[in-house]
Amino acid sequence: MRLSTLSLIGLLLAAPLAQAQKAPAAAEPAKPASTAAPDTVDIDDVRTFSRVYEIVRQAYVEKVDNKTLMKAAISGMLTGLDPHSEYLDKEGLAELSEDTTGQYGGLGIEVLQVDGTLRIIAPIDDTPASRAGIKPGDVIVKIDGKIVDSENIDDMFKKLRGDPGTKITLTVLHEKSDKPIDLTLTRERISITSVKVRELEPGYAYIRISQFQDDTAPDLEKKVAELIKKNGQQRGAILDLRSNPGGLLTAAVGVSDDFLDSGTIVTTRGRLQDANLNFAAHPGDILNGTPMVVLVDNGTASAAEIVSGALKDNQRALVIGRRTFGKGVVQTVLPLDADHAVKITTARYYTPKGTSIQAEGIKPDIALADLSVNKVDSNATLIASEADLRNHLANEDSKAGKDIDNDGSAENAKLATQDYALSQALNVLKGLALNRGPANASH
Repeated sequence: MRLSTLSLIGLLLAAPLAQAQKAPAAAEPAKPASTAAPDTVDIDDVRTFSRVYEIVRQAYVEKVDNKTLMKAAISGMLTGLDPHSEYLDKEGLAELSEDTTGQYGGLGIEVLQVDGTLRIIAPIDDTPASRAGIKPGDVIVKIDGKIVDSENIDDMFKKLRGDPGTKITLTVLHEKSDKPIDLTLTRERISITSVKVRELEPGYAYIRISQFQDDTAPDLEKKVAELIKKNGQQRGAILDLRSNPGGLLTAAVGVSDDFLDSGTIVTTRGRLQDANLNFAAHPGDILNGTPMVVLVDNGTASAAEIVSGALKDNQRALVIGRRTFGKGVVQTVLPLDADHAVKITTARYYTPKGTSIQAEGIKPDIALADLSVNKVDSNATLIASEADLRNHLANEDSKAGKDIDNDGSAENAKLATQDYALSQALNVLKGLALNRGPANASH
């Protein structure tokens, strides 16, 4: 299988940071060449490669030029390593640039190529894909009526991007469904604002990060500061990383640092010395220690898992939801020339407690099933409290006109029917806030 990017680079690009340090002694350094066993290319292997190359060039049913064959050979060498390493030509580099800035023409989805199928990792908020109801785990089985298979999967993948205003029909099989449905979408110019901040209720902030791109950390800092300036110090905050397929390592480190006063954020380890890095938090928490809950699901991947792991292991936040995707490896883009590069896996990353989440994901502190709830219909109750009884004594402290029935349950029911996981996270957050005390308490 191979990971491909449609909406963003849901991978970690290991760019050096000012706060990056060499990894601790626990990181395993590359072995000196003098002690390594010799690993030479057998001349018979070279002859075999050349022979296969000539056979394909001469006998393949359609004529293939040498440039195309060599590109295929290079691509095959990289894709055979893991799902994330690949050869990038000029078009691929342009897409990479678009991904990290969050601007491109397409549908707004992150797609994984698995055994000749296109599986959705996550749709991006406020894009044609998310508005059409595409969810993590869905599979695209046809594009414009043509079946997606291992023979045409690269061409099918490229069709997902295109000029804004053009239409495309996807035949999608939802997770846990056996009936594909047709969805006709119109491509748009995707300009993704990765951070949204608002109050769910007075004193309780909701922070949504849909991906990690160049400007995510500074945008987060700006919007949280504006919220606090307008509404005062918050009693609690929910960081929603559901269906966040990742992005830049630098952005993940910056966001984690925004919520941490100290401690390790993430450690990377690879064979090359430059791949062994330790990222640590600096003093300064933009929420001043306010209790936090992080919402995750099976679409939370890559850079989003770095943030989740950093906040969990440093006991800065409770992680609630479903087990995350489990992408725990780092890619570096190495230029070959002005128009070509290799994106190759150079390291694994580890949470502050030294845990690798590769193919395992992050287990939430509080697990939530993927559920939706409906409000129960019930008959009106004639007598619901003392206040409904005839000739009841009034409360001497009550204010005239006060609505004693407004206990917050109506708002809770509304949120629960819209987003069950978010309502549960808010309830947990309120408990944490009550345990902490007033919003201006020291930390």
